[in-house]
Amino acid sequence: MNVKERISEHIDACKKLMESEDKNIGKAAEIIKNAYKKGGKLLICGNGGSAADAQHFAGELVGRFIKERGGLPAIAITTNSSNITAIGNDYGFEKIFERQVEAIGRKGDALFVISTGGNSENVVLAVKKANEIGMETVALLGKGGGKVRAIAKNSIIVPSNDTQRIQEMHVMIIHLLCELIEANL
Repeated sequence: MNVKERISEHIDACKKLMESEDKNIGKAAEIIKNAYKKGGKLLICGNGGSAADAQHFAGELVGRFIKERGGLPAIAITTNSSNITAIGNDYGFEKIFERQVEAIGRKGDALFVISTGGNSENVVLAVKKANEIGMETVALLGKGGGKVRAIAKNSIIVPSNDTQRIQEMHVMIIHLLCELIEANL
């Protein structure tokens, strides 16, 4: 492994992202801000590293990112092990997010899903359920966006097939979204 090569790959991924997704990042921030302005909340989910990113995003919104402000209602639906294991046991792992969206999501809320490939069935079903309820749906994806790209109302797609670079860009995008959401709230 060559450290300089990896840093160069990261920089290249940033440049490609800047060229292709700046408008979608801004649109995603507006969707989330509009949900907040209407009294809604943000539900966030993903698997593995994306679950960790979901928790990170929720923490920045409930707490604060840069600006002192009131807490914003954001729930990482990846965190309740009792819910996840009960739903997984009774309905199957593919239903762990869909059932929670059904239980706590409302029209006017937003669902933000994070997936490096966009094909995880539990994420796909969560987006479908949120759309059915009338929630706004935003997806943070990579590898072309997969199945989720076609069903989310707004998608941000990291133009890479490399999971490491996608995950690095996802964290950067989450920070950009936090800053944009905090602006003018």
